Amino acid sequence: MDFALTPEQRELREMLRSFVAKEVRPHARDWDAEGKFPRDTVQRLAELGILGTMVPEEYGGAGMDMVSYAIAIEEIAKGDGSLGLTVASHHSLCAAYIQAFGSEENKRKYLPELASGRMLGAFALTEPGSGSDALGMRTQAVRKGDAWVINGSKMFVTQGSVAGVYVILALTDKERKKDGVTAFAVPAGTRGLAAGKKLDKLGMRSSDTAELFLEDLEVGGDAVLGQVNSGFRDVLKILDAGRISIAALATGIGLGAMREAIDYAKERVQFGRPVAEFQAIQWTLADMGVELEAAELMTLRAAYLKDRGRPYAQEASMAKLFASEAAMRGTIKAVQVFGGYGYTRDYPVERCMRDAKLCEIGEGTSEVQRIIIARNLIRGG
Repeated sequence: MDFALTPEQRELREMLRSFVAKEVRPHARDWDAEGKFPRDTVQRLAELGILGTMVPEEYGGAGMDMVSYAIAIEEIAKGDGSLGLTVASHHSLCAAYIQAFGSEENKRKYLPELASGRMLGAFALTEPGSGSDALGMRTQAVRKGDAWVINGSKMFVTQGSVAGVYVILALTDKERKKDGVTAFAVPAGTRGLAAGKKLDKLGMRSSDTAELFLEDLEVGGDAVLGQVNSGFRDVLKILDAGRISIAALATGIGLGAMREAIDYAKERVQFGRPVAEFQAIQWTLADMGVELEAAELMTLRAAYLKDRGRPYAQEASMAKLFASEAAMRGTIKAVQVFGGYGYTRDYPVERCMRDAKLCEIGEGTSEVQRIIIARNLIRGG
C-alpha cells in the first residue's frame, strides 16, 4: 500500500493552502456573518482550475483524478466550509452529472462554461416534501411533442440563485416510480424557472441556497441527460461519488477547527501555564487528531478506488458517515478548548461547528448512510 501523494497532488495541496491563507481565511467570518456569496473568490478558484478539477481537458477542465479533487475540497474547507461546499456541489453534482450522462452536445455546451467558472452549476433533487425519500418527489415533466413541460418546486438547491445551469430531476412516468424519473439540463433565465429567496441557514451561510420554482417550464428534448426514465438510477451513481466530496469537506472543516484549537491552547495561559500543557486538553486534541486522520484516510481510500474503476460505493458511504460525525465531534471539542471564547463569533470554531452539521445531513443523512452500509454488509458486500 502506497500512502504517498504524487508530486502534482502535493503541489496542488500547497497551492491551495497558500490561496486559502491569503484569500479565504481572512474573509470567511464576514462572509458568514453577512450570508454573502463570495463570487470574486469563487472566480479566482476557477482561474486556478479548481471548478473544473475533474472535467476532461478536452472540455476545458484540469483533467485531474478523484484523489486530487478530494485534496482540493479538504484544503478549501479548512479555511471556509461554505466555499468548500460551493465547489463540491458545483463539481460533484452538476458538472459530474452532465459529464457522465449528457450528450456530446450538452457536454460541449456546458462543461467549458462550468470548468471556467463563467457558469456555476446547481443540482435540484430535494423538494419541500421529499428529502431522504427522493422518490416522494412531486415535480413532473410532461411530454409536449418533442419538448417537455416541467411543473413543481425544489428545496435546498445549492447555488440556487446564482447558477448558470441547473440539473433538474422530475417524474416522467409516475407509475414506474424509480424507473420513471428523468434529469434535465436547464440554463438560468429559461422562462418558467425562478429562484426563491436565499435560505437563512444555521451554517454554511455564505453558500448560496435557495428554493426553485418550476412553472410551465418548457425545455427541448435535447435537455434530457441520460435516457428518459433513467434519472433515479443515474442519480445514485452521482451521489456515490458526491459522498466522497462531502467526506473531504467534513474532514477539512474538522482539521481546520483542530488547528485553531491547537494554536489557541498553546497561547492561552491559565494557572500560570498554557492550557496545552494540561492533560485534559491534550487528550481532547489527541481524540480529534485520531478521528480526523482516520476520516482523511477513509476518504482518500474511497477516492483511490474510484480512480481505479473499482467498486467504491460502500467505502464512500463509510467515509461520508465517519468523516461527517468525526467533524461534528471534533468541532464541538474545539469550541470546548476555547471555553467561553469559543462560544463567541470572535473565533472561527463556532462557525466550523455550525458548518460541520450540514455534512451529517447533505447528500444522504447519517441515518441513510447506515442503512446503505448495513444492507451491503448483510449481503456480504
